[in-house]
Amino acid sequence: MQSDRFGMIFSMLEAALRTVATPTSRFESGQLRELDDFVAIEEPLEIRLEAPQHACHQAGTIRVSKSVSITMRTPGHDEELAVGFLVGEGILRDASELDEVFACGAEVGAHDGRNIVKVRLHEHARVDWPKLERHFYATSSCGVCGKSSLDALMVAGVRPIARDGFEVAASVVCALPTALRTQQSVFDQTGGLHAAGLFSGDGTLIALREDVGRHNALDKVLGSCFVRDEFPLSNRVLCLSGRASFELVQKAVVAGIPVIAAVGAPSSAAVELARAFDVTLIGFLRSERFNIYHGAWRVRLCA
Repeated sequence: MQSDRFGMIFSMLEAALRTVATPTSRFESGQLRELDDFVAIEEPLEIRLEAPQHACHQAGTIRVSKSVSITMRTPGHDEELAVGFLVGEGILRDASELDEVFACGAEVGAHDGRNIVKVRLHEHARVDWPKLERHFYATSSCGVCGKSSLDALMVAGVRPIARDGFEVAASVVCALPTALRTQQSVFDQTGGLHAAGLFSGDGTLIALREDVGRHNALDKVLGSCFVRDEFPLSNRVLCLSGRASFELVQKAVVAGIPVIAAVGAPSSAAVELARAFDVTLIGFLRSERFNIYHGAWRVRLCA
């Protein structure tokens, strides 16, 4: 009982750090009344990568530090977001490549240093720096802005999800939105955040993150699993509070997730990607119904 109370207090404190009160006029029952409403904080996060630059003509290696992304996000779990982003882009492939992840406040000596995260890789890590010359830019509504084509999103070396017998019961799938919603502490105050939740095959919640950006929420979940060396996530189910876009399916494929369930609709590109990589893709998920766009064999009709 006491641990539940402390957990509730912690959730409230965490939510307070990611929301801000704003004066609001609410129209209701034909009248306007003034009140303070809570909205989710949205701030830019710069992701910097530091890694060795290997060259055969050099006696040793030099370390290079570059900014690889600026994304609008809700503050919190920024280190996980940075790692998850690099995993999704195919820059990080193994947890052993990761040396350190930290906020750069002390390094830059400025108050906005909390909005900069550096990911430092080990000496043995290999980064294709010329490929990174293009500057990634993501917004909270679209994580693929600035990329020239869909082909550029396909991470080399990613294989289709294996048909290894992993299944999830339809009853478990139907219960996912409620399980996701009941754990959204910041959504309770703002109503304005997306959530990504990772579940086991029996519906047990493994990790949940919220953010103003759908792709940011998923990056945070994947980053938390990657740093714990849990990849590939071949026995997990991903539940999304909104629609299933191409980029979200791509990130799940890189992580090896076999089942994606979205409360909203999938895009045509998301369905094509799910088919190409044999991912079970579920959309329009409600408490008693859902659509399966590919991979129905992973959904067990009986409990």
